[in-house]
Amino acid sequence: MYFPTSAARQLSSAPALPLPSEPVLALAPSPRKTLFATVTKSGLSLWRVRPSAVLAHLSRTATSLEEHGENVNLNWSPDGQRIVVQTTESYLVLVTVEYNAEEVPYQTPPLPSRAARNFLPGAGEALPLQSLSLHLEGVVRIEGTLLSVSPRKDYILFSTCNPPSIQRVPWPDMAGESGKESYDNWVVGEEELPWLVDPDVAVCQIVYHRQTGFETWITSDGRAYLVQLHQEQNVTSGASEVSGGDEERAQLGHLQHSRQSSDSTSSLRGPQWHGTCIHHVDPPRWVQKRKHVDPGDVAKYAYTEPRRAMVIALNPKFSMLAVGTYNGTVEFTSFPSIDGVVPRPQVLQIPNMYAREGTGSVCTMEWSSDGYVLAVGWEKGWAVWSVGGRCLAWGFGVEYEVDEERFQDAFMYGVRGLFWAPGNFELVMLAQSSLNKPDGQLFILPFAKSATTGQHSPDNTQYAFLQMDDRVLVYRGADQPDMSVINPEADVWQHIKVPQSYMSANWPIRYSSLSADGRLIAIAGRRGLVHYSSTSGRWKMFADELQEQAFTVKGGLLWFHHVLIAAVEVAGAYQIRLYSRDLELSNQNVLHREMVPSPVVILSLVDNSLLVYTAENSLYHYLIIPTADTIKLHLCGSITFDGVIGVPSAVRALSWMIPSAQKQIGDPADDLAVATVLMIVGGRLVLLRPRKSEEGEVKYDMQILADRIEFCWIHLRGIGTLENSLWGYDGQGIRVWLNALAIESTPPPTEAGEDVPDRVKESVNIPLDFYPLSVLMDKGIIIGVEVEAATRTNLTFTMFRHVTSSHLFLHHILLFHLENSQCKEAVTFASHYQHLVYFAHALEILLHTVVEEDAEAGETAGDSQDAKDAKGIRLLPATVEFLDHFDDALDVVVGCARKIEMTRWPRLFDIVGNPKILFESCLSSGRLKTAGSYLLVLHGLEQLDGMNGDAIRLLRSAVAAQDWQLCREILRFLHSIDDSGAALQSALVETQILPSVDSQLGQGNGNAH
Repeated sequence: MYFPTSAARQLSSAPALPLPSEPVLALAPSPRKTLFATVTKSGLSLWRVRPSAVLAHLSRTATSLEEHGENVNLNWSPDGQRIVVQTTESYLVLVTVEYNAEEVPYQTPPLPSRAARNFLPGAGEALPLQSLSLHLEGVVRIEGTLLSVSPRKDYILFSTCNPPSIQRVPWPDMAGESGKESYDNWVVGEEELPWLVDPDVAVCQIVYHRQTGFETWITSDGRAYLVQLHQEQNVTSGASEVSGGDEERAQLGHLQHSRQSSDSTSSLRGPQWHGTCIHHVDPPRWVQKRKHVDPGDVAKYAYTEPRRAMVIALNPKFSMLAVGTYNGTVEFTSFPSIDGVVPRPQVLQIPNMYAREGTGSVCTMEWSSDGYVLAVGWEKGWAVWSVGGRCLAWGFGVEYEVDEERFQDAFMYGVRGLFWAPGNFELVMLAQSSLNKPDGQLFILPFAKSATTGQHSPDNTQYAFLQMDDRVLVYRGADQPDMSVINPEADVWQHIKVPQSYMSANWPIRYSSLSADGRLIAIAGRRGLVHYSSTSGRWKMFADELQEQAFTVKGGLLWFHHVLIAAVEVAGAYQIRLYSRDLELSNQNVLHREMVPSPVVILSLVDNSLLVYTAENSLYHYLIIPTADTIKLHLCGSITFDGVIGVPSAVRALSWMIPSAQKQIGDPADDLAVATVLMIVGGRLVLLRPRKSEEGEVKYDMQILADRIEFCWIHLRGIGTLENSLWGYDGQGIRVWLNALAIESTPPPTEAGEDVPDRVKESVNIPLDFYPLSVLMDKGIIIGVEVEAATRTNLTFTMFRHVTSSHLFLHHILLFHLENSQCKEAVTFASHYQHLVYFAHALEILLHTVVEEDAEAGETAGDSQDAKDAKGIRLLPATVEFLDHFDDALDVVVGCARKIEMTRWPRLFDIVGNPKILFESCLSSGRLKTAGSYLLVLHGLEQLDGMNGDAIRLLRSAVAAQDWQLCREILRFLHSIDDSGAALQSALVETQILPSVDSQLGQGNGNAH
């Protein structure tokens, strides 16, 4: 998903002014994240994200610091035109950000026209640097010990401690305007905030989340709340005003109001806060008792609850939130239900072996803009987690010794603040402190991320396909011999750099698409698109830059053979364009334009059917029809999902499955009426099943297969059992639903109106210890990567790289068949893979798994009648019967036997057969090496004769076959079972390896006597 790569870039936070260097206390990105600001105790710096450069610096005077206090924290206004700085003496310092069009902050040094070298802009560096300036607008004094500040569009919201209250004041330039927000004050208590679990608290932290229109509060007792302000005149209009017209936010606003409408019993005389507790902690009884007996100052009974909330991060893309606590744990939980019920949280497991000294408290957290990963900063380290709970990368100090005087990566020892840069290719981090210089706290760590995070198309999941800041990485192991796939040291990644001229002006990459054969690649950035052929090694770009800048790709890119399908927005209209790889990129060479009425959310291609899902909650089905001289789209039909899909923008993946009868004899134009549609909505993997009503209309029933699915594969055709199978990854392992078309439909609601639980358990669950990127169906392997961090004593930084990992899935599928007494299906499935060089290894893993399960079942069931009927015990005979269908069975059995405990051998060979008979079978069929392995088994089971006749016969056959390596191993075996050397001597004599050995030994003995 997301993997750090190369090394972090360190920024110098000291201004180029005659000022002393001070440690950076906090950083905050602008609303659009093109800028960010850092604050020290006396200064404020404004930075450009790409390229990373200081654009302005404001230094406060000594008089200001003495009167108003030192800087503590900062926040941006929603419009990005103001910065609010919080001080130690409860003052707000208001700073305006002004743009100066006539000035240029930095200039490229002039070079002569004949210079051999010149400067080329990097990714995202072609746009000129803005000239910005910071001006002090004024200072606001806050009575009652300022705790937290949250600027809004028309006012500043803040919380105080003495007395505990929530207040808001208008911006200075809006204070006298009519109709604007007035001064308001809400006292924290039962009267005005009745939904607080404990009203005797203060609000320590207020954070506003623009995407949802909600804000989160953390109170002094460690609880966290999801809160929204409803206006006086109309609650619904207030919610829609907050939501800003965004469909997803409007829905969440309605959900919040419906949940909290019963909490407020008084009439709405003014703006009212509605909230619900999303993180509940229970202080010890002695704390509760003291507060009950002697209620007074909140600080008097301060208690540091280990689970007290420190930071909250909302993820509206997956309808979940993360809570960072005082003791360092991070908890994932879904949004509260309509009834206000908060689901049980998932506590993330931190790799303890790497955090030997603990993590400290959580200091900062932020989700990526696509919602797939969460970056966490602790007092003593950092980590990146996937939405399913997989720890992708982490740093809690360094694993090996480094030169502390020269080592620069201070973020490895603790992070104070962080945020994701645009495109999520970089993580900007503020270290807790600098190691060896006063200004070494700011770092930018580059990331490689899966292309499925931007576009979840079927072709993007066939290959491991990563994208970086200025290039893409394609896994080519699928085209290599079998052994190269499972060799972790094999270099099978192809690095393809995107043209500098395109990336410098159109950074970051928004969509990446790979063709079905992996040979064609398309990239779309901020504007336009480019495409590449690995056959020719050439990129194609728009020759006319105006044509390139005229449209934006929104909805995705797909390859249909050599034709590129792009969903674009141009001049406020929405189109689907078809480009040919063989023609130059230009408006004149567009093969076909198809107008669509609303923005495209996602594209998907199934055979020659193009599926287009739009923001108006409609699915369009097009047939791709090649003609003699061009190619065009034919609209077959459309259907709306109103009432089925609540938020169209939450749809992340789209495909469908056609019944076999429709595939063979049906009209493709009728596919939409009979297809089972597969979608990932937020994090839910759902099936939409069609059914016709009495009026003949097609309606869909939704069936949820799983939650928190990060991405999925669908295998529509091919290898036996895997046809129409679904493969979903949930952060812990891959869940496989075999033949998804045959999944039973959801039972109808009961008479009481209650829905029957509709989760469908997967057929197979494959746990993984790495992050999967693709499934190589024809090779039976799951490919993925894991991150390695390396440090050296002679290096001043930490190096990050991703290492390719693989996992065989054959034995998991076979085990499912055998557990369900489907031996015939297991043999048919395995026959598709028996040509692989590691097929015998896969069967050996299968047998090993079954033997261990058999032993556990036997120990659990004991000698009772249940032991004979136990599932695990019935499984071993079925597995052995299955193995008998393959020539590798003898090798698999003995290979497994040598890897399990000897106490398991009697049970194994009771089922497989007498090892003596198996040895004779190997010897007669010329499998001498396998027969040699059976010698060890015969010896372990004490079935070798006293004269070692079996070993001698095998040695004689090995000599005849001139297999000297086997001869050496047999002689070593004979020497190990008889320290006197008599067995070895007898074998040498009988096989006549040394004909004179007897006389020589005899002469030697005679001389000795």
